Amino acid sequence: MSRNESSVQSAYVAEAATDVAHVRWGCGVPALTPRWFTPRDVTDYLFLFALFTLPVDGTVLGVYQPFWTPISPWLFALYALCNPRPLRRAAHRYAPFMVLPVVLVYLSAPGWAAFGFHPNAVLMSLSGVIAVPLTIAALEIALVYKQLDWRWMIRTILAAYWFAFAVGVFQWLAIRLDLSDVEGYFGHLMYRSYLTPDSPWAGSGLRPQFLFAEPSYIGMHLFGVLLPLSWMMRDRDSVYRKQLEWLIVVFAAGSVVMGAGTRIVLDCLVALAVIIVIHNRWHDAAQRRRGIWQLLGTFAATVVCFIANSRLSAIINDGAEGDGSFFARIYQSLGPLCGLVERPWTLLTGFGAGNINAATQIGSNMATWLLGVTGTSADNMNAASGWYQSMNPDTIWTMSVYTSFITEYGAIGLVQFLIIALRFITSQHMWTKRTVCWLVLVVYLYIQFEGYCLVAIPLLIWALTHEHQ
Repeated sequence: MSRNESSVQSAYVAEAATDVAHVRWGCGVPALTPRWFTPRDVTDYLFLFALFTLPVDGTVLGVYQPFWTPISPWLFALYALCNPRPLRRAAHRYAPFMVLPVVLVYLSAPGWAAFGFHPNAVLMSLSGVIAVPLTIAALEIALVYKQLDWRWMIRTILAAYWFAFAVGVFQWLAIRLDLSDVEGYFGHLMYRSYLTPDSPWAGSGLRPQFLFAEPSYIGMHLFGVLLPLSWMMRDRDSVYRKQLEWLIVVFAAGSVVMGAGTRIVLDCLVALAVIIVIHNRWHDAAQRRRGIWQLLGTFAATVVCFIANSRLSAIINDGAEGDGSFFARIYQSLGPLCGLVERPWTLLTGFGAGNINAATQIGSNMATWLLGVTGTSADNMNAASGWYQSMNPDTIWTMSVYTSFITEYGAIGLVQFLIIALRFITSQHMWTKRTVCWLVLVVYLYIQFEGYCLVAIPLLIWALTHEHQ
């Protein structure tokens, strides 16, 4: 830690916690010793609520974003804004991330001039981008400036995700027992319901979705949020680490048993490989042999899953068209990417915030042609073409953060974010095996998730800038 960083943190401690004893959050971040939550002021309840609503991202109570309706990002942002003095200090420390939304607005200007400005779509996009640095700031304010008890936070997160899992079990029982009233209740509660027969989203069969916008988002939460938290607990509290690990195992196994989705199977296999790499010392011969056997076992399990799972085996046998959901993810990204090719200058600055639909409409003919060239059936080509034409700026989605971000902000925007994140982490943190694996896991998870403001990225950035190993 540099002398400047040390003085800033000392100022935080002096101003926020002069009357309490301290223990360390670990490797640079202090925390409090009280057993129960003691708020510094009333705004800390916003942080409490934000933690509890982490798994609630698919209900009609949330704020609409492309294909999900989260609550917690806006509570984190509000919490940061309600604490202006520590926010200024957090903004100073994380200045590159605070400035990034402004850069993206400038990058959007050419696209807005060429393809139009759609207020609702622009608000959805930029609010998601702005929520990232504000969530980082919220973590900094709560854990460093105010030094709220981290153990209380872990307990809250555990309670929230156990509650979400219980909701999923209740939904599964309602499906199995044909409890139409219960299915109807969740049909009204969830923005896109997978539990009611008349829902267009239940095409592959009724299934529990917990409190998530999509059953496929299970892995985002288990391996983008809970698994990293368990890693953070490894050298801090073995009890909470084990509780988080049990929650992950039960949630993942329960999701598979209840038939909640296919992506969770793939996510579990990828996460297992990452965990094996992390928890073996590869320079030790005995552990290296053990790790190799574990990876071979994971590969064998992958083969079995592709054979046993009907949707995965259909993809192997029939290609992308073997599974409608998988095929949709391909053509949903193909449209806007073809738009970038049709207007080459947009590869640099993008179509502008909120203009994914413009890129999709421009690229729809090329996308449909490419689908035909690759042997796609006429029915599926018509389905893709019809989907392109049915979208508008407020309803379009891609299901991939990379497609969305480069379409809106171009290669300059994407490279700028990567440079800022990697350089900032490098300046604050020594790269380790776990750091690289964490980063690889997050990169993988966002291939099929486009929500800019999920806490996974802010948690990664904040945690790695406070861990010195």
